[in-house]
Amino acid sequence: MTTQTLQTTPLASRCEAAGGKMVDFHGWLLPVQFAGILAEHKAVRESAGMFDVSHMGQIFVEGKDAWKLLQYVNCNNIKNGPAEGTYSHMLTEQGTIIDDAISFCLAPDQFLVVVNAACIETDYNWLTKQAQNFDVTVRNESDKWGMIALQGPKAIEIIDSMVPGAKDLPRFHISPLTMFDKEGYITRTGYTGEDGVEIMLPNDTIGLLWDELLKHGVTPCGLGARDVLRLEAGYLLNGEDANQTRTPYEANCGWVVKLSKENFIGKDALSAQKAAGLKEKLTGFVLTVPGVPRSGCKVFVGGDVKGTLTSGTYSPLFKGIAVGYLATDVPVGSEVDIEIHGRRVRANVVKPPFYQNRV
Repeated sequence: MTTQTLQTTPLASRCEAAGGKMVDFHGWLLPVQFAGILAEHKAVRESAGMFDVSHMGQIFVEGKDAWKLLQYVNCNNIKNGPAEGTYSHMLTEQGTIIDDAISFCLAPDQFLVVVNAACIETDYNWLTKQAQNFDVTVRNESDKWGMIALQGPKAIEIIDSMVPGAKDLPRFHISPLTMFDKEGYITRTGYTGEDGVEIMLPNDTIGLLWDELLKHGVTPCGLGARDVLRLEAGYLLNGEDANQTRTPYEANCGWVVKLSKENFIGKDALSAQKAAGLKEKLTGFVLTVPGVPRSGCKVFVGGDVKGTLTSGTYSPLFKGIAVGYLATDVPVGSEVDIEIHGRRVRANVVKPPFYQNRV
């Protein structure tokens, strides 16, 4: 592996020191696992695990029209109450998904948008282009921030011992915090289906948080466990489950579309699609026989191809699970065949998520 061409996070050396097996993830050098995917999955589901998510992007939208701009580029209603966050999709004019991101209200005229790593430049350019018609400035500060996701049933107890009052932060809210004499942010969010937080600190400080969490017995976790956890929880993988060929309706995220809004990019296209009906929709599958489904596997009903998987894995909780785009004339509860390495295996069509915790 040629690491010279890969971007590194401020936690890369600490991940390697903790035994992380480093891989290329969309141009970033990140750990795929430490002790092992199954052990890390268990830690997050039963105790607490932490992930280096410093590759994620931070884009600040500021000015009198900050909320108006975000309302226009997102299909969901962006909350503008103090500290509130909103999950939404930014869309093309055709109603397809540029990115799924979370917009946090820091002040009436200031928002922090946390975006997917592979979409940072695309999102920033898109927001900047749309901002020309608004009294607003858009700043990409992604290269200034490190970020750790602390997840699991013991995560809040642990972080509250370090940041008193953290347990009182509601889900999908943000709060400024001071750690190690530096200013940052804490959000009650995650990508695992468990309770937890995501903490952003300057690059030169985030490593101190990693060290402190290790002292508290938190398990370092990699991309492998993160992918299993997020798939069990039914979260989209941007670029695979959602991209600029799919709409929120097709991606089984119609709940983020608010057609009652006055206007937003892609509204006309989504209105037309909703009226016409969907031909395919992102759907869940659980194998009834041994096998590990993967992205690209074909889904058969009888002898006909009815869909294609976009994500699949082995889950310690459910064995072989996957999501993919399936013809809407194949209902939940149906039995289908998924072709894995030329062999067709039986699976049931289910409605995601596969796993749902109390959070």
